[in-house]
Amino acid sequence: MPVCWCRAAGAKVRAGDRWRACAGAGAPGAGAPGAGALISARWRALAAAAEADAEAQAVARRLSTASRVAGLGWAGQGGHGARVVCGRPPPPLLLLPPPLRPRVGASVRVSVRVCGDGRSACVGERPEVQSSLALSGRRGARQGPAAEEAPAAAAAPGPPPSPPPAQPQPQPRDHDALELEVFEVEGEGQGEAEGEGQRERHRQRHRRKRRRASAGAGKCRGCEAAAAAGAAGAAVAAEEPSPTTPPRRPNTLRESLLSVLGKLVVWRAGAGTGGGTGGGGTGAGGGRYRPHAESVAPSLECARGLCALETERRIRANDREYNSQFNYANNYIKTSKYTVLTFLPLNLFEQFQRLANFYFLCLLVLQLIPAISSLTWVTTAVPLIGVLLLTAIKDAYDDYQRHTSDSQVNTRLSKVLRGGRLAEERWAEVQVGDVIRMENDQFVAADVLLLSTSEPNGLCFIETAELDGETNLKCRQCLPETAEMGQNDSLLGTFDGEIACETPNNLLNKFEGALAWKQKRFPLDNDKILLRGCILRNTQWCYGVVIFAGKDTKLMQNSGKTKFKRTSIDRLLNFIIIGIVFFLLSMCLFCMIACGIWETLTGQYFQVYLPWDKLVPSEPLGGATVIALLVFFSYAIVLNTVVPISLYVSVEVIRFAQSFLINWDEKMYYEKTGTAAKARTTTLNEELGQIEYVFSDKTGTLTQNIMTFNKCSIAGKVYGDIIDETTNEILEVTENTPTVDFSGNPNYEPDFKFYDGTLLDAVRQNNTDVHNFFRLLALCHTVMPEERNNKLEYQAQSPDESALVSAARNFGFVFKERSPNSITIEVNGQKEMYELLCILDFNNVRKRMSVILRRKGQLRLYCKGADNVIYERLKEDRGDMKSKTQEHLNKFAGEGLRTLCLAVRDLDEVFFNNWKHRHQEAALSLQNRDEKLDAIYEEIERDMTLLGATAIEDKLQDGVPQTIANLALAGIKIWVLTGDKQETAINIGYSCQLLTDEMIDIFIIDASTFEEVESQLVKYRESIRSVSNHQVPTAVSIVTFRWDQHSESEYQRGQSIDDSENGGSFALVINGHSLVHALHPQLEKLFLDVASQCKSVICCRVTPLQKAMVVELIKKNKKARTLAIGDGANDVSMIKAAHIGVGVSGQEGMQAVLASDYSIAQFRFLERLLLVHGRWSYYRMCKFLRYFFYKNFAFTLCHFWFAFFCGFSAQTVFDPFFISVYNLFYTSCPVLALGIFDQDVNDRYSIMYPRLYSPGHFDLLFNKKEFLRSALHGFFTSCVLFLIPYGTYKDGVSPKGHVLSDHMLLGSVVATILVIVVTAQIAMDTSYWTMFNHVTVWGSLTFYFALQFFYNFVIHGAYVGSLSKAMSEATFWFTTVLTVTVLMIPVLAWRFYFVDVKPTLSDRVRLKQRLAQLRSRQSQDVLRTPSARRTRRSIRSGYAFAHQEGFGRLITSGKIMRKLPRSNGGDFFFPSFSNHGGPSNLGGVPTHME
Repeated sequence: MPVCWCRAAGAKVRAGDRWRACAGAGAPGAGAPGAGALISARWRALAAAAEADAEAQAVARRLSTASRVAGLGWAGQGGHGARVVCGRPPPPLLLLPPPLRPRVGASVRVSVRVCGDGRSACVGERPEVQSSLALSGRRGARQGPAAEEAPAAAAAPGPPPSPPPAQPQPQPRDHDALELEVFEVEGEGQGEAEGEGQRERHRQRHRRKRRRASAGAGKCRGCEAAAAAGAAGAAVAAEEPSPTTPPRRPNTLRESLLSVLGKLVVWRAGAGTGGGTGGGGTGAGGGRYRPHAESVAPSLECARGLCALETERRIRANDREYNSQFNYANNYIKTSKYTVLTFLPLNLFEQFQRLANFYFLCLLVLQLIPAISSLTWVTTAVPLIGVLLLTAIKDAYDDYQRHTSDSQVNTRLSKVLRGGRLAEERWAEVQVGDVIRMENDQFVAADVLLLSTSEPNGLCFIETAELDGETNLKCRQCLPETAEMGQNDSLLGTFDGEIACETPNNLLNKFEGALAWKQKRFPLDNDKILLRGCILRNTQWCYGVVIFAGKDTKLMQNSGKTKFKRTSIDRLLNFIIIGIVFFLLSMCLFCMIACGIWETLTGQYFQVYLPWDKLVPSEPLGGATVIALLVFFSYAIVLNTVVPISLYVSVEVIRFAQSFLINWDEKMYYEKTGTAAKARTTTLNEELGQIEYVFSDKTGTLTQNIMTFNKCSIAGKVYGDIIDETTNEILEVTENTPTVDFSGNPNYEPDFKFYDGTLLDAVRQNNTDVHNFFRLLALCHTVMPEERNNKLEYQAQSPDESALVSAARNFGFVFKERSPNSITIEVNGQKEMYELLCILDFNNVRKRMSVILRRKGQLRLYCKGADNVIYERLKEDRGDMKSKTQEHLNKFAGEGLRTLCLAVRDLDEVFFNNWKHRHQEAALSLQNRDEKLDAIYEEIERDMTLLGATAIEDKLQDGVPQTIANLALAGIKIWVLTGDKQETAINIGYSCQLLTDEMIDIFIIDASTFEEVESQLVKYRESIRSVSNHQVPTAVSIVTFRWDQHSESEYQRGQSIDDSENGGSFALVINGHSLVHALHPQLEKLFLDVASQCKSVICCRVTPLQKAMVVELIKKNKKARTLAIGDGANDVSMIKAAHIGVGVSGQEGMQAVLASDYSIAQFRFLERLLLVHGRWSYYRMCKFLRYFFYKNFAFTLCHFWFAFFCGFSAQTVFDPFFISVYNLFYTSCPVLALGIFDQDVNDRYSIMYPRLYSPGHFDLLFNKKEFLRSALHGFFTSCVLFLIPYGTYKDGVSPKGHVLSDHMLLGSVVATILVIVVTAQIAMDTSYWTMFNHVTVWGSLTFYFALQFFYNFVIHGAYVGSLSKAMSEATFWFTTVLTVTVLMIPVLAWRFYFVDVKPTLSDRVRLKQRLAQLRSRQSQDVLRTPSARRTRRSIRSGYAFAHQEGFGRLITSGKIMRKLPRSNGGDFFFPSFSNHGGPSNLGGVPTHME
């Protein structure tokens, strides 16, 4: 309720005056214009600081909650239609400061000091204790209803009048009142002119400070207070705002950050009315989370900030002018990263985050200085520009794809009411407050409040697969008052209801608001809201008013921001480059010092031959110092090739080529849809080889989202198995297995497949048990039929029900239509009509549903449900059939099928009438209604006769169990994050072997409170520890490095050990409402501790944002590489949060694919994507980097060794042309071929031995140690490369007397031997030779000699004749052989030793592969993944878990019917409605029997 500030208009503020603040709302006083007006303001209380006591916090919360509920307006600034009090704007907003500590039950007198301008004030309990109080008078505000209605009238100064009689509202409590006393008025007693002068000086001071450059700095105290109040005041919404209110100001950075924190559901300010840390309440910011002592202050600070940002959204339908003042987001969607203007700066900023690019930019600047550069700047500029340009083109193309996707969504057409007529507008042009029309099978354009529908009672049905992955229909219902408008465009066009609701958030299952229309207020909840991304189903049309649009919709609130992803190798390269730069600087520093010493001791005496530059001082010490400083930069340029720009060019080329290899892989091509795998990014390929955690959606990712009637048991006989007539063995169903022909049934479905023809024969032979079985399936359900294009279609609330009714239909028992009191089926062409007497609806406790029907005077109860529930309610007879059915149930469950039992009971008319009377009494009970109804249901659902059982397959995608098993063997942990129910998720967990019977325990966390979740986690952690302490560690190594005749058994033994370990492991299942608490900062470490010790983790009923938070939790705490895979829009945030995002091209749209880094058509292709392409990419990139650093250290450090013989003058040992093209032509192609085509083992062995994937988890192939090893190898190679030729040619003379000891000849010899050595090294490093490898390796060597001769003799290079002269002498060939031998023999010896003595798993598998190639054929069954069909514990009745409660009441009440039968003219009785405005909870039971 609001706080009323009572003050006479025109009264002068004096010291000692009191303003009474009470929690009541009064009507304005009557009188002539100028009379006193009652100014209503909303009370907003900030949470007390850490030192404040609990009582102060409790009072603040009560005041804040009371004002929030009332929602009255507040007066604004003069000139905007608001009344002026005392000649200045009244204080519309007061913030309770931390020093206020009112005691509970007491009125508090607070001193107020009002500034001369009336725009700011200070309060405190006493004058010496002052605290800033924000009074927002600067911004225009909405005029409260009291101010609007009050006529202006002059009033004599005096004490504040008493409040007028209040409107009918809850009365305030005494302790909710505050009395404020004016303590001091600035300027009082100094005369009017002096007061006006003070105000003018204040305005001038304010204008001066506004001109300062620093934003927010230098503001006066009063303006700061006003700005602070404006920030909080923007959150205050008026009940009847003025249309003249100016637009809402944009959010500040602080508000945006706090809003993000609020979306993370860590602190939800105002979620409850309970106490704070000491108040004992249950609010989200109060007693729900118990902060540690050290975290109290930050927590309160966070809560205080969010409390200040509490707000609500106000919308007026069909009033764009009114809604535009709030600057609500439009319906334009933007997922792209760049625009035309921002592309260049943003892209360059991202690229220069690579330290190498920044390093080369600095190097380019140095090369532009002639005094220090011995190399032309072109050698650096051209490669750098090329790298930046190629990367920019790739990024631009990727963003163009996003722009195209956005354009497709934004240009969709929607029908919007404009002036009472429908007009087609693009989605992007739809605005908040617009009334739009949606039609069947269309996407909902924005989050809308449902107004009217084509269905009776304002119902409509939606599919939310884009939001939560569920394809079963959900029901929404509009208000009866708005439903009366129907599709009358004129009525809907004049609809002027005003909606007050919550602010944009990401909670898909929560909505709070109210509709004010025709002097009435109607509550709004989630059942009246259609969210963007939903699809309208089974509803011809509906109208709705837009609540949230564009980025404010819940779909977009759950979509993570597009992030710039980098691989772990990229991050390691940044670190290595920093180290190399320091190494380079140290070499330059050494050369600088050595040069200074040499110039001081020797160089100064040779200025005749080596004159110093004119810039160098002539004195020896000063000249040597200047030369040394210049040499420092010269060597920085000469030695820069230790990190050449070609490194990143080569990396991008390799990644680009690897992406095409993924796109061209025919084994990841899905023929049914014609979809191939696609690498949507080219920067993350090697990260695919290092994945440790896979986060997968369930529906549409692991499953096909299709339920099929697979098998059944009727009267103790199994139907559905295909028996071999010769061997009597059960045959496996394949694509070539013939199906039963149902074409004789005019209502059959071509997509329905069943393979056992004996069941159809039994139907045609009129088998009584079979007929009763299918009759029950056709009658006992809540499915709705619909004729569409002269074709009967079913709309079911769960796919299980749809599969059962569809099976009955194809076997000749066709469900045709229903009314609130009848069901009509067609059996073999003959119609049968049943009177529907009662539906005993499903719920999670009952795990069954029943219908009571009458036909031809016979009453019968049909029931279906979970096997354990049905078996408890069967008759004692027919024990043989019950035992046989139980065996069949175990068999079905072992195959991963979802089972359901069917039973029937004939009822006596007298018993039913008696039961019906007691049922009606229980249904009308106001206390313990559900318990009484369950007891009544128990009375009639007993002594039933078992008919049989059904087995439905929630069809997994092909190869899912094998893929999961192989990924687990590769050391990858798989977490399933789904929006489905807990039991459904557990069922799928067993089907895909994430859960097995061999597990020690499956922990289920389903608590609703913080304390209960914490208790469960602690309990499970202790269970894991106790089991771990009692386990005897195995002494057998999983991976052995021996290679002998027992190697095959060792591989098998290694796998069996691994299987046993997995079998003796744990699994964790957690619900979404429990995950909210588990992800709290105080519990996340405990949750992670338990989850990381479990083999499998399944999170069910999670929101899209929770999926992303789970991924971030692993990334932050485990430092592990993550992959998220999904197929729907609800997976987008998870895909963006993970290191690698994979989208499945499924049935739920393309949102996941468009947000992903890689897209595949089936989950099983993930195995090949990771174990083959990912491992190869990582293996190739690591080998490429090791070799690249080796060859460049070997090349660059030759200059360092030569420095000792050239006086450290920065003279290069090689020809400048050779330096420019060494990495570009001579050594680039072989290493590119290595990085693109090399493989240690082929794809078949990569999948057969998934443990080959594990080195990526530990960065074994490339890390700091491997880099140092490559660098040292290059260091040693450069030393040998230079010293052996130098020793050979020093003072060398040819047999003809020609001098060979010149600089150019030595440089040519060293360069030639360098090319030969690095080429021989890459030939040794290549494991897989292709035509490209042969061409590049041997071709580059040939190309070197050809280009050298062409450059020297045709273009007349500086080193002309040097190489040809050296090659004409035997000394060159001897030196070459000696150098190559010295360098290659140690490498060969090292490798042979480790391959023979300590072979890795890759070495052993490669040897096995080579032996297999030598033999004609070898068994490929050495290592097999577990079978897809393994016996598992009996988890029954997917129906009972996937079904939802509530459709039974809708059916029997008639609300769900399009055409209602006449209550007095039909054959059956139509149920009446109770006095509560809805159907009675009798489930359709008539009040009398015919």
